Amino acid sequence: MADTDPVFNIQRVYLKEASLEQPNSPAILLEQEQPAVEINLGVNAENVAEGVFEITVTATVQTKIADKTVFLCECKQAGIFEIRNIPEEQMAGVVGIACPQIVYPYLRGNVADLIQRGGFPPVHLAEINFQSMYEQQQAAQQDASPIITQ
Repeated sequence: MADTDPVFNIQRVYLKEASLEQPNSPAILLEQEQPAVEINLGVNAENVAEGVFEITVTATVQTKIADKTVFLCECKQAGIFEIRNIPEEQMAGVVGIACPQIVYPYLRGNVADLIQRGGFPPVHLAEINFQSMYEQQQAAQQDASPIITQ
């Protein structure tokens, strides 16, 4: 293999951080009302060494009854990827789409497991189209850029 051949290797996928809080237990557990569920997702990419990237996908799941939190689950699933000799115009797509697609299924499983181990029915995160999410972020960044006219 030549030194200029494209390289894409998964070095490791790991649970970087996980927490489950039940600040209003046990009283809130006696409520009969269905809680409202709010889910937020995020993706972060960091260049940790030459040709090595850490991609982190974060999920925050919060359930509330009225204004009281039933539980708050936060998980960060990460992957370390070796990415070399990829054309610059393709690099953002690899880091912003391909890598999160690999990490996300692990995050989904860990979130459902952590919530279930906390004594609640598991919350199954929906499948995510990271390409669409990436394109929306790109469009939002372009809309936020100042337009310079001469």
